[in-house]
Amino acid sequence: MRRCIGEATLAAVASFRGRRRQDQKGHAVLHVARFRMFMMVAVGLFGCVGQCTAMAYDAAPPLPDRPKINADRWREDWSSLAHPESRTHALDRLKYIALSDSDPDRYVSFGLTVREIFESSDAPALGTMQSNPRDSYGLQRAQLHVDARFAEHWQLFTQVEDVRAFDKKAVGSTDANRFDLRLAFLAYSRAWDKGVFSARVGRQDFVFDIERFMSSRDGPNVRQSFDAVWAGWETETWRLYALVSQPVVYRNRHTLDDTSNSDMRLSGVRLELQPSDDIQLSGYYALYQRRHASYLDASGEEDRHVVDVRSAGSHAGFDWDVEAMGQFGQVGSTEIRAWAFGARTGYTATDIAWSPRIGLQFDIASGERRPGDGRMETFYPLFPNGFYFSLGGHTGYTNLIHLKPSLSFKPVAQATLTAGLAALWRQTTHDAVYTLPSIPVPGTAGRGTSWTGTYAQLRADYRFTPALSASVELVRYAVGASLRAAGAHNSDYVRLETKFSW
Repeated sequence: MRRCIGEATLAAVASFRGRRRQDQKGHAVLHVARFRMFMMVAVGLFGCVGQCTAMAYDAAPPLPDRPKINADRWREDWSSLAHPESRTHALDRLKYIALSDSDPDRYVSFGLTVREIFESSDAPALGTMQSNPRDSYGLQRAQLHVDARFAEHWQLFTQVEDVRAFDKKAVGSTDANRFDLRLAFLAYSRAWDKGVFSARVGRQDFVFDIERFMSSRDGPNVRQSFDAVWAGWETETWRLYALVSQPVVYRNRHTLDDTSNSDMRLSGVRLELQPSDDIQLSGYYALYQRRHASYLDASGEEDRHVVDVRSAGSHAGFDWDVEAMGQFGQVGSTEIRAWAFGARTGYTATDIAWSPRIGLQFDIASGERRPGDGRMETFYPLFPNGFYFSLGGHTGYTNLIHLKPSLSFKPVAQATLTAGLAALWRQTTHDAVYTLPSIPVPGTAGRGTSWTGTYAQLRADYRFTPALSASVELVRYAVGASLRAAGAHNSDYVRLETKFSW
């Protein structure tokens, strides 16, 4: 760089001397010549600095991107912070603590997730449960995790949580869980020429697709996890894995008192295909078992076999997610014959301001058509997502027909506004109306018409930073005559939420 600057200066001086010999016409000309020399030196210097800077950038490889915050924090890879220049945020020294001088993939990372909610409902469960009265209250979830990549291919992830409900009249198992162990598993992953093998053992999460029937239950305050063994093999175009699990039972009496549910087990095999960049296909078989199951038309030991297929993708502005599930098996001496179908489709006009999306959602799930005939047709949605219909919890994925057109906008990149209007019916009037997750409304089975009611939903989401987001949701549910005759009421629901992740 010194050589470059020197050459530029000498060239400018030489040019100045030449011009001075040619222009001996007075003092003003001398000033003009001096000004020209100054400009030529400056241009030469800036040119050399730019050239040298460009050479320096060409020589140094670009720094890796900072990882994105994931809803499943154990999926995050903070090895990019092995470069000291990448540690640009506060407390980055705790996001990456090296365990090896030679291997950047061996490290320990700390993280925190805090969610604050204000929730108000004047008729929870449509006002049909005296034990769950109208209420306004606060909910808080605080989770701290330690992610240790302590050896090649190995990961040990641990997350503890403290979940509180403030001023809530009826506190249930999904509302509060004082300090306890939420996740703790050992994972192994290794790549070969033909694919990648992965396995996890311990307390962990499972999420399938858009979480219609298998979710981590992020809507309520206490998420759902499983004590499980999981193993899978994946290539560029397909993925196959199997699991055996017991859901965690959440207790709020003491610290560290959560346990596995030994009366319940979920196991299965799942296949995912990626035929193109825009299309996903998947299917799985699962066995859901309970020792003491109880339904309106059956009770006893349950063995519910589940077969599920799904297609999702996007093309030319259109998107779709279509899923069908069949269930068969036994509850006591009663046969299970149940089914469900769900579809979400839409079109996004990306060439129009605010990128409006017109969406249509359709869902149908079977109910009991002939009580007492030795066959149970009530669909059971396994571990459903409270976000799927709305956060109000008015609608369970059992014995229903659900149709909801919606419209959403993105006024800015960080914000999404959504409005929807839904109509609901029962698939059969011989079965009850169900609220979330699968709670029958007393006095509705075998009575009234199929019409259930309508609800309007307004939601706004805003992401201030990659680590901080907020949302507000409003739901107005208007009950039909059959629900009103059973003592149900119209319901207004409000939820304000902020979430911070580090």
